[in-house]
Amino acid sequence: MLQVQFIRENQEKVLAGLQKRNFPNAETRVARILDLDTQRRELQGQLDRVLADANQRAKAIGQLMKTGQRDQAEIAKQEAAQLRTRSKELTDQLATAVATLDEWLVELPNVPHESVPAGTSADENEVVREVGEHPHLPTEALPHWDLIRQYNIIDFELGNKISGAGFPVYKGKGARLQRALVNFFLDKAMEAGYVEVQPPILVNRDSGYGTGQLPDKDGQMYHITADDLFVIPTAEVPITNLYRDVILEKDELPVRHVGYTPCFRREAGSWGAHVRGLNRLHQFDKVEIVQVRRPEESYQALEEMLAHVEHLLQQLQLPYRVLRLCGGDMGFTSALTYDLEVWSAAQQRWLEVSSVSNFETFQANRLKLRYRPEAGKKPEILHTLNGSALALPRIVAALLENNQTPEGVRLPDVLHPYTGFASIE
Repeated sequence: MLQVQFIRENQEKVLAGLQKRNFPNAETRVARILDLDTQRRELQGQLDRVLADANQRAKAIGQLMKTGQRDQAEIAKQEAAQLRTRSKELTDQLATAVATLDEWLVELPNVPHESVPAGTSADENEVVREVGEHPHLPTEALPHWDLIRQYNIIDFELGNKISGAGFPVYKGKGARLQRALVNFFLDKAMEAGYVEVQPPILVNRDSGYGTGQLPDKDGQMYHITADDLFVIPTAEVPITNLYRDVILEKDELPVRHVGYTPCFRREAGSWGAHVRGLNRLHQFDKVEIVQVRRPEESYQALEEMLAHVEHLLQQLQLPYRVLRLCGGDMGFTSALTYDLEVWSAAQQRWLEVSSVSNFETFQANRLKLRYRPEAGKKPEILHTLNGSALALPRIVAALLENNQTPEGVRLPDVLHPYTGFASIE
C-alpha cells in the first residue's frame, strides 16, 4: 500500500506511474485520497485540541475544589462533560475517516519503477536477453501431454476423478522428478545464502492483506469459509508474513529465505493449448525465494535474485529469455518485475517459469515491517522482494519436450544425483 505522505509529496510521479499501468480514473482517485487525508488530519487536530481542553478542565476542577470554589468547579465539570461528549463524536468520525481512507488506498496499485516500459499487455513486455539455442526436434516429436501418457508418469484423468481438472497425480518417475527438482532448487538456494523455512499453506486474512493478495486477488484464491482461511497461491505470502508487525535490528538484515510449498490458484482456465497439460494448473509445486532489504540495497538484490534463477535454468540446460514487464502486465504490488520464460520445443512457444519482483515499500507498509538503522533512532520502512526459483510444472514440460529422443527422455546431468536415474524410458 502506498503511503499517503508519499502520494502527497510525489503526486506527479504517482499519477505518471498509474498512467503507465493504465489504471482507470487515476487523477480522480488520487484527489479523493488526498481529500480524505485532509479530512482525517482536520479531525485529528480537532480531537487533539478537545482532549487537551478536557485535560486542562480536569486539572482546574481539582484546584477549584481545593480552594473551596464549588460553584466554579460545578461549571467546569459541566464543560468537561461536554468536551467528553465532543471527543467521543470526533473519535467516531476519525475512525470512519481512517477506514474510508484505507479502503481507497488498498485499491491503489504500486507505482512502477522508472525503468518499467509503458504498455497495455504482455505483447509489449521488453525482452532483456535470450540465452541458449532452441533444440531441433524431429517432426514426430511429441508435446509433453503425450509424453507423460506414453511414459505413464503423470495422470490427469485420475487427478480429475479425485479433485477435478488442474489437479494432476504424479506417479513413478514423474513423482521422483518432482521431488528431485524441489530438492535441487532448495539446495542451490541454500548454497546462495538463503535460509530454508517450511511455512503453513493456509493463511489468515491479515496475511493475505499484508502481501497484497487481498483484496486484489480475493476471487483467485481458494477460501475456507468456515475458518476464514485462504490456501496460499505462493509461498511468498506466509514467508513474507513472518515479518508482519516486526521491527528488525540493523544486524538482522538482510533477510533471505527460501521455502517449498504446493501452490493453489483458481484461475487456471480450461481450454486451448496454452492451458493444456502442465501449462496451467490449479495445484502445483514451487520453490520461492524472499528477501527483506534496506531500500538502498533492494535493486541490487533484485539483480542478484534474477541471476540466481538464470543460473538454475542454465544448469538445467533450458533455453530461456528474460522479460521486463510493462506497466499493463505487472502485478498489483510490484514496482519492477522480471519474468523468465523457457522455450518449449514441441509446442514452439515460450512458457513462463518465474517472476522476480521488487515491491519496494508497498508490502512493508501494509505489514508494518521496519528496521532500526541505529540504536535509539526512529524505525524506517524496508523493501521486500520475491522470486520463483522455480515453479515446477512448466519446467517439467520443457525438460520432457526438449530432451526427448527415440529411446526416451534424457535428463540433465545435474539432476541425476537427485533423481537416481538419467532418463525416462
